[in-house]
Amino acid sequence: MKHILFVCVGNSGRSQMAEAFAKKNGLQASSAGTNPVERVNPIVVQAMQEKGIDIKSNTPKMLTNEMIEKANLVITMGCSAEAECPVLILAKKQKKLIEWDLEDPKGKPVEEIRKIRDEVERRVLELLKEESRL
Repeated sequence: MKHILFVCVGNSGRSQMAEAFAKKNGLQASSAGTNPVERVNPIVVQAMQEKGIDIKSNTPKMLTNEMIEKANLVITMGCSAEAECPVLILAKKQKKLIEWDLEDPKGKPVEEIRKIRDEVERRVLELLKEESRL
């Protein structure tokens, strides 16, 4: 099975949502950050619970070379993570890096986070349709 790695800076919002939606839909996925924070954004946790997905026990993780090597596809989440992390240059060279230009949920109210969540879910479902990318 192909493995997708979702990357953002803090690994506390967009990438956590993407990983959860991917796993819910039968994909092998993980997420990491170039500068991970201490915990997943609690409002993101709330928004995901509304979709029946519990990510409250998830922990932000540091992006590593090994994660990039293991992944068949690396998706950054609109956070300029490539500029933050030279490790992503490896994924770009291997032609397995794509960018999702998504708004950062940090500091946003739950209403805005729901919109971001729904867009993340839409894009993950689109990935399922594009099997050639996986």
